[in-house]
Amino acid sequence: MPLALDVIPATAAEFASRSPQDILSLALAEYSPEIGISFSGAEDVVLIDMAARLGRPYRVFTLDTGRLHPETYQFLEKVRSHYGITIEAVFPQPEAVQDLVRKKGLFSFYQDGHKECCGIRKVEPLVRALAPLRAWVTGQRKDQSPSTRADIPVVQLDRTFSTAARPLVKFNPLSFWTSQQVWGYIRDHDVPYNALHDRGFISIGCEPCTRPTNPGQHERAGRWWWEEETKKECGLHVASTASTR
Repeated sequence: MPLALDVIPATAAEFASRSPQDILSLALAEYSPEIGISFSGAEDVVLIDMAARLGRPYRVFTLDTGRLHPETYQFLEKVRSHYGITIEAVFPQPEAVQDLVRKKGLFSFYQDGHKECCGIRKVEPLVRALAPLRAWVTGQRKDQSPSTRADIPVVQLDRTFSTAARPLVKFNPLSFWTSQQVWGYIRDHDVPYNALHDRGFISIGCEPCTRPTNPGQHERAGRWWWEEETKKECGLHVASTASTR
């Protein structure tokens, strides 16, 4: 049975000290097969590796914005073949992309901010990806962005993408992990990763909006580097730090 909405805050508190595997096991036990892992980066493939070891059905989806690095496409294919899974690629609506590019060109986000482009290329496709699901799993961590992700619970009602008719539960099993723990797991379990990580890229998004970081910089400093720290979210996790009440 899915979690009752009124027990989610208590469940989040109970599982805050549990391992990511325990949190993911709960997610799959309650929502499989109507649960999807959102996949794009190192944290997400760690979750795929954990899920593969748990033996319950799950879906994996990725948002193909059309502006990803070549290495990211190679990474997606490597993960697909390594785990023998289907990765459901969700694309933006071509008419919306065409209209934006015709009106503002290919790089309007450098002047207007990234929200409009991300809304078309990521947020709207995510809405479609989540439509058949009752829960989804993300690789968000508290320390990825202290200004926007510091209060991420391990499980919450997704207030951004839920509807009255279809509540959506969001699991963040790696919420309390650090980058060091993620990469320790990758090394210990021979998990595939994006080749760009070996070239100084820590957090990887679309090619025009991502660059390598310098030693000592925060890991998301290379994302939308021309904007303020408090704006470094694309809209996928806007309500992640909201109360789970």
